[in-house]
Amino acid sequence: MPNTKTIVINTSPLISLVAALGDLALLESLYHQSLPPLKCVKKFNVVVPMGLRLRNLNKQHFLKKWEEPISISHFYIKLLDRGEAAVIQLALNEGIQTVCIDEVPGRRVARLSNLSLTGSIGILIRAKREGYSFSMPEAIERMKKKGIRLSERVIRVALEQTKDMEN
Repeated sequence: MPNTKTIVINTSPLISLVAALGDLALLESLYHQSLPPLKCVKKFNVVVPMGLRLRNLNKQHFLKKWEEPISISHFYIKLLDRGEAAVIQLALNEGIQTVCIDEVPGRRVARLSNLSLTGSIGILIRAKREGYSFSMPEAIERMKKKGIRLSERVIRVALEQTKDMEN
């Protein structure tokens, strides 16, 4: 996973990180700027599942909400959810190399678009590697309890890559 200062981020990783850790402080520590497209910000503010709430999302200074509508390629609209399509299009439009998407179709299309990828679990792994103190097994369990679906493969990789870093 690339080490970048700015990423374009989809709604589901924002929700997953809040489920895992309770807030987005870790995201703020790892990235100078996280750009969610307007479509994602609206979705997060309206349809936050599982009782998760992030106070003052609009006041998070490191989340630079992209307020302008994005003209999205018909190719992306036909293949993806509008949020994922907006993330990829915004990254391409602004020359941002890394996107944060959790869903498999979005990840595939991002790769085909020559973008670097991370996801909510990738962000947690990076944080552990950089010395942040939290329990990966507990973060994963909190995500699962809040309804975040993770494949057994993703869980196994996350636990294997961070097992020597647990307190």
